[in-house]
Amino acid sequence: MSRKDWLEYIVTQEDAGMTVEQIVRQKLNVSGRMLQRLTRSKGILLNRKQPFLKREVKVGDEVAVRVVEKQAAPDHGKPAGIESTAMPVITFPPIEILFEDDHLLIANKPAGMMVHPLKPEQNDTLVHALAALFQQKGESTSVHPVHRLDKETTGAILIAKSSYGHQLADRLLREGGIHREYLTVVMGCVESDRGTIDAPIGRDPQHPTKRRVTERGDAAVTHYAVKDRTEDMSLVRVWLETGRTHQIRVHFQYLGHPLAGDTLYEGKRGLMRRQALHASVLTFQHPLTKEEVRVEAPLPPDMQRLIQAEFHQEARQD
Repeated sequence: MSRKDWLEYIVTQEDAGMTVEQIVRQKLNVSGRMLQRLTRSKGILLNRKQPFLKREVKVGDEVAVRVVEKQAAPDHGKPAGIESTAMPVITFPPIEILFEDDHLLIANKPAGMMVHPLKPEQNDTLVHALAALFQQKGESTSVHPVHRLDKETTGAILIAKSSYGHQLADRLLREGGIHREYLTVVMGCVESDRGTIDAPIGRDPQHPTKRRVTERGDAAVTHYAVKDRTEDMSLVRVWLETGRTHQIRVHFQYLGHPLAGDTLYEGKRGLMRRQALHASVLTFQHPLTKEEVRVEAPLPPDMQRLIQAEFHQEARQD
C-alpha cells in the first residue's frame, strides 16, 4: 500500500484495550459517516490486515486508514463526484497555490470564477480548474471546497484533497478554528475606527439571489477595522464570526457603506467592475500536524489600482 494514501497510528500503552473502532474515531478523528465508508471500501487495517472493528488493540499495533480515495483517472479535469458529460477541453486561468500538503491546499481564487458548479453543464469552476491541474501532474486527487467565496470575490480559499481531509477541515470550520480576514473598499467615510455589525441575514423575497438584514434571518456577526479613509471611500479590514451568504456585502450596505463596485447592493462602479472584496488572510491550526498555517493572498490588480488611486498608497494587507 502507498504510505501517502494511508494515515497510520501506533498504539501506545495508554491506548491498550481500546477497540480498533475507538482508535479510528478518537485517535484518527474519523467521523461516523466516513467510518462506514472506510468499512465498505476496506479502508481500515490493523497490522496491514482487515480487522474486526470491535477487536481490542495492544501496544505496538499499527492501525491505518485510507485517506486518499481509490478513483479512476479524472476526465478532462472533471472533479470527483461530478458525472461525466461531453465537455470541451477548457483552458483555465493559472491558479496560484498558496499552501499545499497531502491533505489540504489553499488557492488564490481569481475574480469571475465560481467555486463549484451549480448546474451539471458548468465546467469552468475553481473545482474543475484544480482537478485539471492535478490531472496535468498525474495525480488522482479529489477536490472538496471547505468554505465558499462569491464568484466575483478573490483570494484565499481552503480546499481538501480527500474526504478525510474534508471532514477534518469541515469540523475545524464548524468549531471556529479557521480565521478568515478580508480587505474591502467601501463607499463613504466610515467614522468608527473599529466596530462590529451584529445583524441577522436572510433571503430577499424580491430577488432570487440577494440577501438582506431581517429579524427572521440567521445570526450574522462581522468585525471590522478601518485602515484608511477619504471623504468618498474607506479601506477596511474585515473578519467574520459567522459565514452567511453575501455577509460582508449585506452588512456594509446595512451600515450605509456598500462595497465599491457592488451594484447588487447599491455600490457604485468606477475603477472596480465588481465588488471590491478580497479574502486576504487565512489562518488555522493544521488538524493533523497541529502546526499553524497562515497564508496571505496577494491583492488582484484591480483592487491595487483602486487603493493606489483613492488612498495614494501601496496596497498592504497587514
